[in-house]
Amino acid sequence: MPPISYDGLPRASASSVGVDPDRLIAFLDEVKAAGLDLHGFMLHRHGHVVAEGWTWPVDPNEPRVLHSMAKSFTGCAIGLAIDEGLLRLDDRLVTFFPDDVPADADPRLSDMTVEHLLTMRTGHASNTSGSVWRGIDTSWIAEFFKIPLAYAPGTEYVYTSAASYMLSALINRVTGQTLHDYLKPRLFEPLAIHNETWDIGPDGVNPGGNGLTAPVSAALKLAVLHGQNGVWEGRQILPAAWVEAATRPQGGPDSRYGYHWMMKPGGAFSALGVFVQMAAVYREHGATLVVVGGMKNSAEIIPFIERYFPAAFGGGGTPEADARLEARLASMAERPLLVSACAAPADSTRVFAMAENGLGVKQLSFDFRAGVLTFELTDNQATHRLSVGIDDWLPGNTSMPGRALHHGYEFHNAQIVAGARWLDAQTLEMTWIYPQTAFRDRVVCVFEGDGVSFARTVNVNSAEREQAVLVSTTQS
Repeated sequence: MPPISYDGLPRASASSVGVDPDRLIAFLDEVKAAGLDLHGFMLHRHGHVVAEGWTWPVDPNEPRVLHSMAKSFTGCAIGLAIDEGLLRLDDRLVTFFPDDVPADADPRLSDMTVEHLLTMRTGHASNTSGSVWRGIDTSWIAEFFKIPLAYAPGTEYVYTSAASYMLSALINRVTGQTLHDYLKPRLFEPLAIHNETWDIGPDGVNPGGNGLTAPVSAALKLAVLHGQNGVWEGRQILPAAWVEAATRPQGGPDSRYGYHWMMKPGGAFSALGVFVQMAAVYREHGATLVVVGGMKNSAEIIPFIERYFPAAFGGGGTPEADARLEARLASMAERPLLVSACAAPADSTRVFAMAENGLGVKQLSFDFRAGVLTFELTDNQATHRLSVGIDDWLPGNTSMPGRALHHGYEFHNAQIVAGARWLDAQTLEMTWIYPQTAFRDRVVCVFEGDGVSFARTVNVNSAEREQAVLVSTTQS
């Protein structure tokens, strides 16, 4: 059975609101044929969710790491703070953080405004990704002011998560609350967004550009809210003037960026996160599309989206076509089989001391019992344990280290689904799926004589996608 979402949004058939079911089927089929890793899909039109599908083991009710879609939530906080008289677009950033500005700062730094942060025109030469921030345990505010200026603020568009972090820090300064706490009664609660968390950096500030974990429906609701000019269930949640400004190009005639929203062809706009977490609003069609996945970048799926949207809003469809769509969406939830190429070895426990390595891994332990592998990895910090099904999938939780493979995120007690199969009598392949994220790890262990090698890769990452292979020294 496909998972059922409890997001509180009304449902309707695609054809009943003028969406062609067969075009949606063709979209999903082409994305699959291209080998793209689509994890979830939601389409909303005229007040109803008309299509949704989730790839196993994704649960739409569980929170997901939304990456840079968080930026569009952060933009809302700035719009609300301006409406409440706490900020202005032309406020200069340095006036809020006088103690953090270096004595030898570039004189142009004093010209940087709130609007420059919103439009990604800070003057920086390149992006400071959240994966960089997460490796810094000192003040990120202080680090921001150390970034050299390559351009005069307000002149050149350079996308950077550092800008969004400082917008979040501004909310702390002018409200005395974190960004999340400020938005909770003003945005999350009115939209019935629950089960969300937002990371906290060393300054006590939510990152702003990332770090938000929430059900995928939260991104859909945010996008629908902007498509409805800030109105939700008859209530003006965001100022209409702010929504209008945020969702049109800002900063120059060639701009494709608003106030933390990306512009798309034909007047559409989107919230976009790395590895393809995307909410696209087609305001003139009364429609919003959300896709989440584990892809290298949005360029992989955008050609398919542009081929079928807004073309799918041309009407057509029958009850029979709606039934075909429902069957196609349900098929996304089919669980893949795990089948070994040979019989599993007899139950045993094998413990290996590992040769010196840059990951600090000291020992690996494999305990095979009744079709379940209990795998343990001991490093400089702790022993990390994981239960893995043999020719089966086991859900669980893990704190297995892997920050370098996971865009700088270190997951603690994270949901995981783990399965394994024997590729031959010596080679065990494990698959670790993190269903609340874009990440899926593949681990290949080769047992030869009294030794083992351990190779770990990931489906997507902002940096290297494989770790150095670990090899053992002895077996005990």
